[in-house]
Amino acid sequence: MSLNLDFVRSQFPALADGFVYMDNAGGSQVLQSVGDRIRDHLLATPVQLGASYEKSVEAGRRVADGHLAAAILMGAARLEEVVLGSSATQLVSNLALAMRGQFQPGDEVVVTNVDHQANIEPWWRLEKEGVVVKTWPVNTTTWSLEWDDLARLLTDRTKLACFSNASNVIGTLHPVEDLTRRIHERGAKVCVDGVAYAPHRMMNVAAWDVDYYVLSFYKMYGPHISALYGKYEHLEKLANINHFFLGDVIPYKLQPGNLNFELTYGLTGILDYLARLSNCETIGFANRDQLAQGYEAIAVHEEQLSEVLLAYLRTVPGVHLIGLDDSSHDRRVPTISFVVEGHDSQTIVEQVDRHRIGIRFGDFYARQLIESLDLLPNGVVRVSMVHYNTVEEVQRLIGVLDTVI
Repeated sequence: MSLNLDFVRSQFPALADGFVYMDNAGGSQVLQSVGDRIRDHLLATPVQLGASYEKSVEAGRRVADGHLAAAILMGAARLEEVVLGSSATQLVSNLALAMRGQFQPGDEVVVTNVDHQANIEPWWRLEKEGVVVKTWPVNTTTWSLEWDDLARLLTDRTKLACFSNASNVIGTLHPVEDLTRRIHERGAKVCVDGVAYAPHRMMNVAAWDVDYYVLSFYKMYGPHISALYGKYEHLEKLANINHFFLGDVIPYKLQPGNLNFELTYGLTGILDYLARLSNCETIGFANRDQLAQGYEAIAVHEEQLSEVLLAYLRTVPGVHLIGLDDSSHDRRVPTISFVVEGHDSQTIVEQVDRHRIGIRFGDFYARQLIESLDLLPNGVVRVSMVHYNTVEEVQRLIGVLDTVI
């Protein structure tokens, strides 16, 4: 099936003002269906959960529906495997805190130098407990995380390997299922950052056999709320970081302060939208595979967007792509970063700003990568597109870049 762009764009009210949104890896536009649900909850059922009165019961159903939507979108095997929280950074930090007692001095954790800091720094903090943290560097020729480089780091003391499903700077897709299988064969668990992947491709956390997986729904057309998946048997063994008297109730023991009710209910709007893209009325655990056709249409359209921009950048003298120059949707998402000889990344972006086009410069919290490439202080220019962007918008950006670089 092909993507119906008229329908797609009609679902995002912000797109009607003519501004070109190409900072989507920092935060996407929000669906009308999401905003409607959040508003409705705040105005109709703004009560505490767990009471016996009618409005509390209704509010509880709404929040449960949002939690279920998150689990279905991620491809979890069961509802309790999804922990909700304020951000991916907070959720991984909570996970590391809850896992702390599972590590002994001399145990090892592997992180990458290409990930967002959210999946690096919480593990660095374990060094205070005597844990050895190793770095798996991205290959800057292939712009991929290569298995051979990781294999050299793994030992019988390695307990966890942390990496991204897709980079929020270079856009490369990493083969999560294959890497997870290999890492498991070496006796370690995985923690995967799916934040830069989830807006573009279908997640299958249970099928991929990952141990932990995190994403942020505000980069996936929804509200500012995030989710952490963990295999049930792993979550059972984690320490309670909530109130002591709650015991080991999953996922509540990993949601200190509880979750945001209205934002959780808003997640149902994302699932409904993706179901409509896939020509389905409703999506549940039993038929979530039907989402695949909508995601395939997204991937094909995004490849077209990538190719238009990359074809231009390949021809401009002095432009250096920080990532693949290949637009194939099985190799990258449409997050494209570059630097230009003789031009400061900040200056380029500020000149583009004047034309009502939103792109961005910086390190995007992938500080280890940008430092290793010696691109501080202003980092790269990043153009991060999603499926509601159009070829015409990309051409508009190219017209501006042509006068700037």
